[in-house]
Amino acid sequence: MTIVLTGAAGFIGAYTAQALLQAGHAVVGLDNFNDYYDPQIKRDRVAALCPQLDLRHLDLTDRGGMAALFDEVQPTAVIHLAAQAGVRYSLQNPQAYVDSNLSGFVNILELCRHRGVAHLLYASSSSVYGDSAVPPFSEDQRVDQPRSLYAATKAANELMAHAYAQLYGLHATGLRFFTVYGPWGRPDMAPLLFARAVLAGRPIDVFNEGRMQRDFTHVSDIVAGILGALAHPSDETVPHRVFNLGNHTPVELERFIAVIEQAAGRPAQKVYKPMQPGDMVRTMADTRRARDAFGYEPVMPIEQGMPPVVAWCRDYFGQQA
Repeated sequence: MTIVLTGAAGFIGAYTAQALLQAGHAVVGLDNFNDYYDPQIKRDRVAALCPQLDLRHLDLTDRGGMAALFDEVQPTAVIHLAAQAGVRYSLQNPQAYVDSNLSGFVNILELCRHRGVAHLLYASSSSVYGDSAVPPFSEDQRVDQPRSLYAATKAANELMAHAYAQLYGLHATGLRFFTVYGPWGRPDMAPLLFARAVLAGRPIDVFNEGRMQRDFTHVSDIVAGILGALAHPSDETVPHRVFNLGNHTPVELERFIAVIEQAAGRPAQKVYKPMQPGDMVRTMADTRRARDAFGYEPVMPIEQGMPPVVAWCRDYFGQQA
């Protein structure tokens, strides 16, 4: 396939680019290298994981630049992973989410529609389940009570893709990611925040007094799900589909911290705090739909997946972890 991959310098994006290139696909990536976190990590990530990638510096909201790229590449598929991420940051800078996650997504939909893209895969999030969901979270549950603007924009993406599928026959697949972790991960997420703090002897904030569970999913399992969905596009009968991609095994926050402590060889200094606005107490993916559709089956437990993350933090950040 000829694939346009957005957010290609991001955490999931760079691993996805690596896997696509290894599978023999022609891939053109784009990223705006914004400063939500240090752009140098993005550059280093690409250099380490997919240095041969044709990567363009481009923003989703640049309609002219995006149109020119699609005209040049003429993709048969688009994997749209670019977005303004982060639940808590959406409380501070809501406009960034409107620009990237809503306006940017409309640009992607319009380009796919008018350029005859055969299949659009796009990143959604477990955050869409909000207050209305009951674990395990199933794709059939309602997603109309989000706890953050970030979650609201991701739920809106699903509605927008559904509308384009019904109106224009666009074949689209939404993938709800559940707390993805691994080496080269996002530094604003708990796996890296905790690992770096424990290594450096700094205290960590443990919200909701530690009474939280997360469906931590290794990036290798997520990438396997993306490639599986890519190989099994939707059809005319159901042009728009949504799948959970998670580990379907929620982990207690205290257990997660214990795994980090063991890998780091030192105890964590825990500061217990109340629940943060926008956070969810528990996430758990029901992955049966993805398993039935394209054989998705996550295999990486945190006891195996987190020690390499701690080792990578030690190597990459050094004494300033």
